[in-house]
Amino acid sequence: MADDSRALDGGDPLALDADRMRAMGYAVVDLLVRRISELADGPVIRMATRSEMVARIDEPAPAAGRDFDGLLARLDRDVLPFVGHFDHPRFFGYIPGAGTWPAALGDLIASAVNIDSGAWREAAGPSQLELTVLDWFRTWMDYPPEAAGVLVSGGSAANLTAIACAREAIVGPMSPRIVAYASDQTHSSLARAARQLGFRPDQIRVLPTDERFRMRLDDLAAAIDADSRSGRLPFLVIANAGTTNTGAVDDLVAISRLCRDRGIWLHVDAAYGGFAVLTERGRAALAGIELADSVTLDPHKWLAMPFEVGCLMVRDGANLERAFELHPEYLQERATDGQVVNFADRGLQLTRASRAIKVWLAIQTFGVDAFRAVIDRSIDLTLDGQRRIEADERLELMTPASLGVLTFRRRGAPGQSADRVDRLNELVVGGLAAAGDVMLTSTVIGGRYSIRLCVLNHTSQVGDVAHALDRAASIEVDAADHSETVGHERGAVQAAVAIDWLTAHDMLAADLRRVGPFVAVGDDQAARFLGTGREEVYPPGEAITERWSLARTFYIVRSGDLSVRVGDREVNRLGPGDHFGEISAMDWGRDFSYGRTATVVATQSTHLLAFPAAALRELMLDNPDIDRAFRRIAQTRLGSR
Repeated sequence: MADDSRALDGGDPLALDADRMRAMGYAVVDLLVRRISELADGPVIRMATRSEMVARIDEPAPAAGRDFDGLLARLDRDVLPFVGHFDHPRFFGYIPGAGTWPAALGDLIASAVNIDSGAWREAAGPSQLELTVLDWFRTWMDYPPEAAGVLVSGGSAANLTAIACAREAIVGPMSPRIVAYASDQTHSSLARAARQLGFRPDQIRVLPTDERFRMRLDDLAAAIDADSRSGRLPFLVIANAGTTNTGAVDDLVAISRLCRDRGIWLHVDAAYGGFAVLTERGRAALAGIELADSVTLDPHKWLAMPFEVGCLMVRDGANLERAFELHPEYLQERATDGQVVNFADRGLQLTRASRAIKVWLAIQTFGVDAFRAVIDRSIDLTLDGQRRIEADERLELMTPASLGVLTFRRRGAPGQSADRVDRLNELVVGGLAAAGDVMLTSTVIGGRYSIRLCVLNHTSQVGDVAHALDRAASIEVDAADHSETVGHERGAVQAAVAIDWLTAHDMLAADLRRVGPFVAVGDDQAARFLGTGREEVYPPGEAITERWSLARTFYIVRSGDLSVRVGDREVNRLGPGDHFGEISAMDWGRDFSYGRTATVVATQSTHLLAFPAAALRELMLDNPDIDRAFRRIAQTRLGSR
């Protein structure tokens, strides 16, 4: 038999000597320090097409190694320039992210040492470091000593972990009866998490918000009570502490009281706003966060940590381990000390990097007061931005500054339609991204396209905010090619509708275009949509929809009269040519949507054309004008309730 020991002992082909490692490390540090030093003088974002990037870096893997300095040069030339610099002082889109150098070095340490912080036995030092960091967070949140937490990859992972923990604590195994409640301003990660955890579309209640984009307490209570009466099991409310859209904060004290009275788990998504509790203004805005059963936090936002690190804190920490602890036969080497923590028992990951090192190192290096000052300055800069918008006749404030977020839009020319102003603002955002010197992103406020400014970077200054707003007000764009979409109020629609078609058996494309939101529908689109409809007739006094029911049918009124009611209050009347049900037909995320927000009752014999929600959603996806029209109507109707 051949002796293979020489081949087996032939050396490590992946090893480097100490001098070479130092040289490579110095080269990387020099590159990074140069890029960070030059960042403010360069573009905020540089975009590229797929074909351009393929031409630069698409290639087969080499059989033999290449020169490291040459590879760094290629990264510097062909990869690193083509990014949105979330840490640029004029990056005000999405949620900016400017890390710190000590935290970046913490990531380097964790990667180089290659720590697995899942089990105490193999990572006693990093595990205790994570416990120390989590205890800092617990103290800042005013959570009790029995609270526990875990560091995860970000807010999305924390929210998924929270839902799983709440379900296990309140219900146990998945049940078709359970229902969770969230507002329409809740982050999309909750929809994705619920879908992956097996929740059906009818198990997530999406509730409308008030004029300040906060969850309506009376709607929440009514929805919970309606579900309880129908034999469902309300188990979870998801409240917001700083929404991505507008920085809105729900009434956490009132919601926690309601949840406590009903025996429901309250989770607060504070991924964006949570660490504002370090400041006096932030703590006042987030009053009641300490009452939540669980809280999502995101250190890679206002704690200026590099991506990725998020956190879930659970008020009764024992619930966290009960939800995730699992010990198969190959993981029986448990520590005998009952005080130790195996972080793999607190979440989804078994093998997990040490995220605590960078958090601990940065906070120890700068001190908490430095982070407190950065948060306060971000809030101040946003308030300064609001004052500038209000003083600039070219701009219009849409929502006031809240925890570092505000929204605004550029005013159109006198007499311009709202749709053309929407298009103008869309072109402003696109034009700024293409120019590369400022990054602003968009949202929809009250059915209107709006520009969103978020100040989070510790590098941003007054001049950066002023420059961004001036560029938004002055950049030249051409909206002349935008076709007008004429909106219709109910009276105008009724005046335009000829009664003779209402008694016909089939609705035609021309008839559909007389119903306001469908004015821009094409013949082929109309044919596909109308082909899904069915006729329904209701006698006087019969309810077509009940508030909080989960049916998602969309209706067009062909004849008759209907009363739209919220409780004992009539909020609208509908007649021929009107429509209803569009709110529950709209997709909030991953097929979750609003339930019925009102009861609709026939006051006389009424003839309707009913369409499945999926048909309306497909038409809205296919026709942006129809999509915008329906979303504006939905915003108006939600606001009236």
